[in-house]
Amino acid sequence: MQNYLEFEKGLSEIEGKAEELRALARKNTEMKVEDEAAALDVKASALLDELYRNLDPWRKCQVARHPDRPHCKDYIEGLFSEWTPLAGDRNFADDLAVMGGLARFNDRAVVVLGLEKGNDTKSRIERNFGMARPEGYRKAIRLMDLADRLGLPVVTLVDTPGAYPGKGAEERGQAEAIARSTEKCLQLGVPLVSVIIGEGGSGGAVAFATADRLAMLEHSIYSVISPEGCASILWKDAEKMKEAAEALRLTAQDLLALGVVDRVVPEPRGGAQRNKGEAVARVGAVLADLLADLEGKKPAELRKARRRKYLDMGTKALVA
Repeated sequence: MQNYLEFEKGLSEIEGKAEELRALARKNTEMKVEDEAAALDVKASALLDELYRNLDPWRKCQVARHPDRPHCKDYIEGLFSEWTPLAGDRNFADDLAVMGGLARFNDRAVVVLGLEKGNDTKSRIERNFGMARPEGYRKAIRLMDLADRLGLPVVTLVDTPGAYPGKGAEERGQAEAIARSTEKCLQLGVPLVSVIIGEGGSGGAVAFATADRLAMLEHSIYSVISPEGCASILWKDAEKMKEAAEALRLTAQDLLALGVVDRVVPEPRGGAQRNKGEAVARVGAVLADLLADLEGKKPAELRKARRRKYLDMGTKALVA
């Protein structure tokens, strides 16, 4: 069953009416409703195109958070073979919000890291809604160290509202773990390629996405704070999230113009949630391009270019 976003209410009604007509026809084969249902399909298709033609930043936030979007697990299953998950930070526990392990991508050995939100109530609770704790970032550091020792490229898939802000996480050094994971990204002597597949929230995302090449799905978001959090701080009113989303410049298109991201991956018509297989395939094609672009670069060259990339960030003039 299709989950509809708030701004898709009209589309929901039209597609619902078409399905109702077809359901009636299935119960009573003498009913001739196909022409009427087909006309509704055409109307729904046109409305879908109109809705997604120029999504404003707040609507992009809603699409980026859509529960039916492909998650990290979907990309791992769809793009990588010989997936061998590795668990734990060798210090405290295994954080299920962070998926990590060895795999093959286009028959090349890689280390894969990603933030997984889960796709139903049980898995979302287990995965802590994609919000990593300190042990998750320390697991990421351990696997990046492994990649460095073995000379394997690292691929990270980012989808998180941010790092977990709970008391226990703070007691176990959340800020320090995020900082060290970000530092490890900068120190790697192997290629590091990252894709924002949904939400890229705050330092929790930066700790995985300080990469040589960073791509974003067309309707994903990447920001220092959520629109709701920003609105609560600036206006003392979380309901002003639409204004905050505009001000944060968090869309893939804005961030490409600002030089924060290197590629925007076009999504299937109506968003990745409407065609998961196609979305996964498109991300795979971009990953292949980005990894090929880094092929053969020496460790010192990678470190120097990566450091320069982030030191130079922000020097582009803001687009009006």
